[in-house]
Amino acid sequence: MTQHRSKVLVIEDEAPIRKFLRIALETEGYFVCESEAGEAGLRQAVQDTPDLVILDLGLPDVDGINVLHRLREWFSGPILILSARDQDQQKVEALDRGADDYITKPFSVPELLARMRVLQRRINRSAAGTVSAVLTIGDIEVDLDAHLVRHGGEEIKLTATEYKLLVVMMKNAGKVLTHKYLLREVWGPSQIVEAHNLRVLMAGLRRKVEADSSRPKHLLTEIGVGYRCQP
Repeated sequence: MTQHRSKVLVIEDEAPIRKFLRIALETEGYFVCESEAGEAGLRQAVQDTPDLVILDLGLPDVDGINVLHRLREWFSGPILILSARDQDQQKVEALDRGADDYITKPFSVPELLARMRVLQRRINRSAAGTVSAVLTIGDIEVDLDAHLVRHGGEEIKLTATEYKLLVVMMKNAGKVLTHKYLLREVWGPSQIVEAHNLRVLMAGLRRKVEADSSRPKHLLTEIGVGYRCQP
């Protein structure tokens, strides 16, 4: 049986970076298609139906945010932003518009590959309808049916909001979640809650589920943007 090779579409205007990505991704077994502009990239996405898209924001014809918005009208796979734009507001805008993750240039290939694998695992689980009733990351385990949380095999007590935050983070493992998204998911769209409340809630949750809350391994901060659950 032939193993499926994940197809990655790279939309990037810099030829050296496209070549570098092609070599790195093909070495890891990916099938790579590429485009140097936004409009061409959109057409190629329709034509090639990739499993994952790597998108630069600084494209020569159309702004990458616009490309992202148009992709998200029909494409449900992971979209990873790879851009030299490193300001927090630009990252937040891309993530709020539907990007799954954001890496700034210059970038580390091992980190890029790791984030791609995490995004694909999450999407594949959802597509297969195999979201388990038990979420596990490291030594953190959440039994969704029993509403129980264990750390290192020992049951721990969380408040209702801590539990909701942990479940949202673990269900979206590997994906950068903005402050705005988490505030809406944890407290609801009708509640007016400040980002400070989220920081306090996260600090309390880390003290309960991280071995060292001052140096968390799983509930990571994306400075100025939000948080990410790292498997």
